[in-house]
Amino acid sequence: MFLFRSGDHRVTVDEAHRRTQGPEAPAVLLDVRERDEWNAGHAPGAVLAPLSRLAAGAALPAAARQRPLVVICRSGHRSRRAAELLAQGGAEAVDVKGGMKAWAAAGHPVVDERGNHGSIA
Repeated sequence: MFLFRSGDHRVTVDEAHRRTQGPEAPAVLLDVRERDEWNAGHAPGAVLAPLSRLAAGAALPAAARQRPLVVICRSGHRSRRAAELLAQGGAEAVDVKGGMKAWAAAGHPVVDERGNHGSIA
């Protein structure tokens, strides 16, 4: 059984938040930005897997394997490419419209590498 309806390729930040936050979250928020962007600010509980590494054939981090993926980047362009790449490899993956910029604008939490209030680089 799939978490997302057939044909769903993109979700809103609110849907992403509902599906990925909390200890019983059914999906993983996969952040495909680069490490410096992640360090400046990311969603709590997100897993980092830069698109540059995924495109080069790197495996998903263990926390993201065998789980539905909600893929996010800064604005939505890289996450769309990453979600397509992951889906071609058999993963259930959707991307987040508007990315971390929209996530922060909607008032969802953003933390830096130390867990303090972060910003979107």
